[in-house]
Amino acid sequence: QVQLVESGGGLVQAGGSLRLSCLASGSTFSFYFMGWYRQAPGKQRELVATITSGGSANIADSVKGRFTISRDNAKKTVWLQMNSLKPEDTAVYYCNARLSRDYWGQGTQVTVDS
Repeated sequence: QVQLVESGGGLVQAGGSLRLSCLASGSTFSFYFMGWYRQAPGKQRELVATITSGGSANIADSVKGRFTISRDNAKKTVWLQMNSLKPEDTAVYYCNARLSRDYWGQGTQVTVDS
């Protein structure tokens, strides 16, 4: 069983930055494929970024050049650094861990005010 706890969301002005954190429980974090997803009101959940156990990252085109994903296996933490935020980035952001199944955090709200 894996538990994921996100933090770092909030209200920010357009052009600003936020850093989301996801702390995982369990002893096998280093094996997990980690990701960040987001869901805006009335829209489907979409992939934002993923990172392999070895640190290879994949960023969605919609946020490429503005968002970066990183992880520290010793700290069992994955981060999403979000720069140059836009109002369309407003959503609930969810941390995801994948090994034999998917695990999800509770989500953290990010609101970008124009």
